[in-house]
Amino acid sequence: MTAESPAQNEHYLRVFRRRFRDWRGTRPFWAGLLTLLGGIPIAYFPYASLQLGQMTLSMATTAGAGSLIIGVLLVTLGLTMWFQALVRVFAGVAAILLALVSIPVANFGGFVVGFLLSLIGGALSIAWAPGTPEAARAQETREPGESAAQSDVYAYETETTVDANGGRNSAG
Repeated sequence: MTAESPAQNEHYLRVFRRRFRDWRGTRPFWAGLLTLLGGIPIAYFPYASLQLGQMTLSMATTAGAGSLIIGVLLVTLGLTMWFQALVRVFAGVAAILLALVSIPVANFGGFVVGFLLSLIGGALSIAWAPGTPEAARAQETREPGESAAQSDVYAYETETTVDANGGRNSAG
């Protein structure tokens, strides 16, 4: 037997996963990830050149700078959703607006892929609300002066009056 606690022997990957899960649960993680991933094709496609054998296919447009700005802003908004969760509604609305602007400016919003990812990410950011820990939730539902054992028992007191009128219903 040793005097060491079992937490000291815990594997570092397990600790990292638990800490990441706790961090992810306190912010709109998936909204930020989708918004960030939506900005990448919007910024990338106007500057990409595709080689098909000896032929070069370039998707450059006159609005390449606008596409780059929209893509960088969407990536920034995705990171903002992660690290500044208090401005999630602003970031979500801005992501939706930038996704809509990317349709005419950035090759149909990064060939619709970036548009859809940014639109869904912005909507998730607006819809996300911080949760409360289970211990705090149990404390809120308990009435003052009531112990934990009493709040677990659900007793429904109802008053029922039976007026069957001989089994017939009255419509008026």
